Amino acid sequence: MSSGIVFQLLAALAYALLGVCWWRLLAQGQNEVRMGPLTHGVLVFGLLSQAIGLQQSMLNHPDGLHVGWALALSAAIWLGMLLFWLENFVMKLDGLMLVLLPTAALAALLGGLFPDGPIVPHGDSQWLRTHLIIALCAYGLIAIATLHALFMAALDRQLHRPSEKNLKSGLIWRALDSLPPLLTQERLLFRLIWIGFGVLTLTVITGAIVSMKTLGVLFPLDHKTVFTLLAWLTFGGLLVGRQTRGWRGRTALRWTLVGFAFVLLAYSGSRFVLDVLL
Repeated sequence: MSSGIVFQLLAALAYALLGVCWWRLLAQGQNEVRMGPLTHGVLVFGLLSQAIGLQQSMLNHPDGLHVGWALALSAAIWLGMLLFWLENFVMKLDGLMLVLLPTAALAALLGGLFPDGPIVPHGDSQWLRTHLIIALCAYGLIAIATLHALFMAALDRQLHRPSEKNLKSGLIWRALDSLPPLLTQERLLFRLIWIGFGVLTLTVITGAIVSMKTLGVLFPLDHKTVFTLLAWLTFGGLLVGRQTRGWRGRTALRWTLVGFAFVLLAYSGSRFVLDVLL
């Protein structure tokens, strides 16, 4: 077993233990959860372990630059977890960790169980490595923004249908009640989308440079380029609509989901089909 797999599994274990502890607190009747020194320590251990695992599996592979669908997913969720952990020092987002921790545990577990994938051609190119890192950052930001938008939709449903509370699981409702206020979440969502759009723009630019250097064309007509450009146009349209028409709520959620679907199809979705299903 390689060291990259071991570190990914250690990260999955740390996230899972932390998530189980927090959900147990809610099950025992606690109305909210807070991150203390021990929680920060376990989370930092998970983040460092996952980072080392990704570095060992992707960049230190003996055959060259190595990226598979599970590693790309793990890297994206890792970046999102890192951003939320840092953001939590400025804006209290403890409740969001109730869903982020199981998600991160699953992503790290998949990265450890399915570390195989194709060796990237021209992996020794510094431009290609830079493009790959930027692309994974964009993917991570957009993935977390999408997950965050789904949290907001669930909380909005709770606020507008209070009569259903008695029909739902008390644990689920306490988890939703522990989330930050909707206005706070909305500010964070569009901050994530703005940053993600900026990084996605850099992805398009560096991808065009790499393509020009290796293939002699700026935008090859392959699935990655097409879906990446569609994602860029979708998130650009959402931000323009936000500025000019004040889009929010379900409209923002729909555009975010469509943009994320394009990003997913641009890499992880297609790689999953090629590496696993086919």
